[in-house]
Amino acid sequence: MADPASYRPRPGEIPTDPGVYRFRDQHGRVIYVGKARSLRQRLSSYFQDVSGLHPRTRQMVFTGASVEWTVVRNEVEALQLEYSWIKEFDPRFNVKYRDDKSYPYLAVTMGEAYPRAQVMRGAKKPGTRYFGPYTHAWAIRETLDTLLRVFPLRTCSAGVFRRAEQSGRPCLLGYIDKCSAPCVGRVSADEHRRIAEDFCDFMAGDAERFVRRIEADMRAASADLDFESAARMRDDVAALRRALERSAVVLPDATDADVYALADDELEVAVQVFHVRGGRIRGQRGWVSEKGPEGLDFIVEHLLQQVYGNESGVDVPREILVPVMPTEAEDLQRWLSERRGSRVTVRVPQRGDKRTLMQTVARNAEQALARHKVARSGDLTLRSQALQQLQDALELDDAPLRIESFDISHVQGTDVVGSMVVFEDGAPRKGDYRRFIVRESTSDDTAAMHEVLTRRFRHLLAAPTPRDEIAEAGQAGDEQRDPEVVQDNKFRYPPNLVVVDGGLPQVNAAASALAELGINDVTVIGLAKRLEEVWVPGQDYPLVLPRTSEGLYLLQRVRDEAHRFANTFHRQRRSRSMTASELDGIPGLGKARQQALLARFGSVKALRRAEVEDLTQVPGIGPAVAEAVVTRLRGTDPTPAVNLSTGEVLDDNS
Repeated sequence: MADPASYRPRPGEIPTDPGVYRFRDQHGRVIYVGKARSLRQRLSSYFQDVSGLHPRTRQMVFTGASVEWTVVRNEVEALQLEYSWIKEFDPRFNVKYRDDKSYPYLAVTMGEAYPRAQVMRGAKKPGTRYFGPYTHAWAIRETLDTLLRVFPLRTCSAGVFRRAEQSGRPCLLGYIDKCSAPCVGRVSADEHRRIAEDFCDFMAGDAERFVRRIEADMRAASADLDFESAARMRDDVAALRRALERSAVVLPDATDADVYALADDELEVAVQVFHVRGGRIRGQRGWVSEKGPEGLDFIVEHLLQQVYGNESGVDVPREILVPVMPTEAEDLQRWLSERRGSRVTVRVPQRGDKRTLMQTVARNAEQALARHKVARSGDLTLRSQALQQLQDALELDDAPLRIESFDISHVQGTDVVGSMVVFEDGAPRKGDYRRFIVRESTSDDTAAMHEVLTRRFRHLLAAPTPRDEIAEAGQAGDEQRDPEVVQDNKFRYPPNLVVVDGGLPQVNAAASALAELGINDVTVIGLAKRLEEVWVPGQDYPLVLPRTSEGLYLLQRVRDEAHRFANTFHRQRRSRSMTASELDGIPGLGKARQQALLARFGSVKALRRAEVEDLTQVPGIGPAVAEAVVTRLRGTDPTPAVNLSTGEVLDDNS
C-alpha cells in the first residue's frame, strides 16, 4: 500500500478546468476513472483528510501510486471521455451500476430477400427492424408463435431454408400453416415481404387496424355462409388479442420511455427498469450492484451512462424517467441526445400515470433488494472473512486480493491445454481469464504446469510493449486471448497468490518456474482434491484448513473454476481435431473459402457434383482453386482424402 502523500500533486499543478482523471497502482494499472467540473477541487478532496474518506475511497487512494488527468473543453466531453476510459480500462474501483446481460429483441431481417423473424441480442445490424427489449427470450418466442398464425413469416435459418429449397419440401411450420413457405414457391418474394411488413406494423403499435380488418372479413365470410373461413378468422382475431394482452397499456399517449427506480442500503443498490414502447411495457430488467460512497444522483448519472453505451444493446428512448435527477443533468441529456440523434428528456415524474408507474417500479426494486439481502446473508462479509483467513493461514503480509489459479487438461498426452482463472476481492474476474495451448506434447502434468507458469509470469518481467507489438504477439497465437484484452495488457499485473490444481509435485513445478524467472514475491500453493489439503512448496506435510473455513471454500471455488475452464477448452480443441473436413488440405482453400463454398452449395456432396465453372461463380474461388477442389472430391487427386478420426481412406461414396 502506497502513502497518498507520496504521489499527491501540488495544488498549483492541477488545473481548474473540467476534465477526467485516472488513478494508477504501482504496476501502472488504472484502478479508478472519474470526471470533474473542476479538476483541482475534485482531486484535492482525495488527499485533504484521508481518514474521513469512505472506506472504499480510502482503499482506492492507498492502493494508488499515481494520478494523472486530461483537460477537456466542457462537461459533455468529460462525460464522453470518462465513459470511453471506463469501458477501455475496466477499473476495479469504478462501481458497475448495470448488469452484464444483453437484452433480447424480436428482430425482422428486412434487408434479406426473404425477411426472417428471430430473437437477437447485442449490437444492432443495418437493414433489420427491432422490437423490444423484452425480459426473456422465451417471451419473444411465445409471442412470435402466437402471431405466426396470422402473419406466416419465415423463422428458419439460412441452412434450413436452402435445404428446403433444394429438396422442394417445406419444414414442419410450412405444413402446419405457420410459415408461408417461400422456400418452395407457395408465395413470391414480394408477397412474403408484404407479410413481413404487416407483421412489423402490428408490432410497431398499429394493431387495431389488423383486428378490424380480420373482423370485417370474418363477418363477410359468415354472410356468405363460409363458416369454416369465418371460424379460422375468429381464431386469428383471438390470437392477435392474446398477443396484445401480454403487454398491457400503461401510458395512453403511446409513450416511448424507460422508467427507472432504485432501492439502496449501506452496501448495495437495487435497480429496476421498465421499458415502455408505444405505451406498452415491452420488457423489465432488474439487478443489484455494489454501492459506492456517492449519492443516488451520482448513481443515476453513471447508471444511464453505462446502460446506454455503444455496445449496451439498448436503444435510447425519447424519455427517461428517474427517481432523482442525476448530477449535471443537462450535460447528460445532451450526451444522450447525441447518441439517439434527437432530443432526449430525463426527468422525475410528478403526477399522473407516469408517477403511478414509477411507484410500481419502485416497489419492484424494494422487493428485489429485500430478496437479495436474504439470499446474500452477509456474502460481502464472508468474502472479506475468507481473504483474512487465507492471509492468516498462509502468513501473508497482505490479504490476497488477486488470486490466480492454474490447471492442466489432456487425454493421454493429446491436445494438452492449460487454464488460468483470476479472482479479485474473492469474486471471479472473467475478463482476465487466459487459455494456453501447451507446445510440448506430454502427458506429464508437472512439465505442462511448468511451461504454463513460465509463459504467464514471463510477462511480469518484460518491458512495456507498444500496442502494435502486443497485437502482433496475439496474432502469433502465444496465448489464446481476445485482441481487446491483449491490448489492455492485463497479463502484467502480478497476483498475491497462485493456486495450482494438484499436490506437492504440481506445487514444486510451479515454484520452480517462478524461481527460474527470479520471482520470489508471489506465494504458490496447491489444493489436492482427495482430502482438500493445501500444499506449500518445500513442506513435507500439507496445511489442513477447517472444513467450515470460508478460506477453504474460496480456494475450492478458485480451483474448481480453473478445472472447468481447462476442461471446456480441451473439449473444444479435441472436437475440432475430430471433425476435419474433406476440404481441408486443398491448396489455396482456407476456412473462409470453405465456408463460402458450403454456403453456396449446402454440402460436400453437392460440391462433388459441381463443375469447375460452377465453383468459379463463388466470390474468391478462381479456376486453379476450383480445379483443385474438383480433383480432390472426385478422387483423381493422387493424394487420397483421409478420415482424420479413423485413418480410413475415403472413396467417392464416403
